[in-house]
Amino acid sequence: MAKISVIGSGSWGTAIAILLAENKHDVTLWSYLSAECDDLIKHKENRPFLPGVPIPESIQHTNHILNCVNADIIVCVLPSFAVRAVMRQFAPHVNSGQIVLNMSKGLETDSMLTLSAVLREELPDCDISVMSGPSHAEEVARKIPTTNVVASGSQKIAEYIQDLFMNPFFRVYTNSDIIGVEIGGALKNTIALCAGISDGLGFGDNTKAALMTRGLYEITRLGVAMGANTETLGGLSGMGDLIVTCTSMHSRNRRAGILIGQGKSSEEAQKEVKMVVEGIGTCRAAKALSDKMSIEMPIINQAYAILFEGKSAKDATLSLMCREKRHESEAVFLQR
Repeated sequence: MAKISVIGSGSWGTAIAILLAENKHDVTLWSYLSAECDDLIKHKENRPFLPGVPIPESIQHTNHILNCVNADIIVCVLPSFAVRAVMRQFAPHVNSGQIVLNMSKGLETDSMLTLSAVLREELPDCDISVMSGPSHAEEVARKIPTTNVVASGSQKIAEYIQDLFMNPFFRVYTNSDIIGVEIGGALKNTIALCAGISDGLGFGDNTKAALMTRGLYEITRLGVAMGANTETLGGLSGMGDLIVTCTSMHSRNRRAGILIGQGKSSEEAQKEVKMVVEGIGTCRAAKALSDKMSIEMPIINQAYAILFEGKSAKDATLSLMCREKRHESEAVFLQR
């Protein structure tokens, strides 16, 4: 049995805390707001995000940092925009060599950094790993069979984390490609937003298949340029996560995209979804990265134009469909 602190009590953080508690670990779930923490204690259920899923009595709830730092592993499950600020508060209290697992998905908008890079800046003496894959919180919390990938610079630590999480309904593979696992998990949110926009416009399966396929190509181009392996991006944390996020109504990114395709602004869509839509901030960071690295990413560019420049979704679609002619061999994935 391990002592585990889960930082962030949204839908994903709550689902992970439940999973780990059912694996017989000693779990503490940290909430940013005391009111949120009190509600979880009172109702033993995350009513806003995972209604109907009971939280085990064994899980301890807190919004005090000092109650979380004496742990075998700290699991970060925060919105991407909050990772730096919250971990900066943890930094003075965390032990050197502390194992920290990032399960948040996204890029830091202003710096364009992956979240593991943000964690390494704020917790330089800690050992940072990442986990990602096709895993909606709503399904993990209900024990629906799911697979994820944990990536670490240490195979020993990767296998340790693998052992903590594995059970008959949650399977974990190991990997050493931290960048690939993170880039796949981050950028698929923006492509899923585009898939939702397509649905909102009334387009069909042909369009979505094209967006997913060409979207994976764009993710892979950028990922390889940043040092990722193509095999990772064709695996669970890349293609797998892309498929589930583009096709499921559990996906807040797809749901927000549907609303945008129907004519609502990104601000209105986020308010209606009532959860953080990571694909919007990630789009801004991905656009900046692609410009900086001279990586051609037409879907990301058009998503940016819709979200931040006021371009209509129909005009963005026309821009993609009317690009210059190409031979398909030009779309072969780059190799490291």
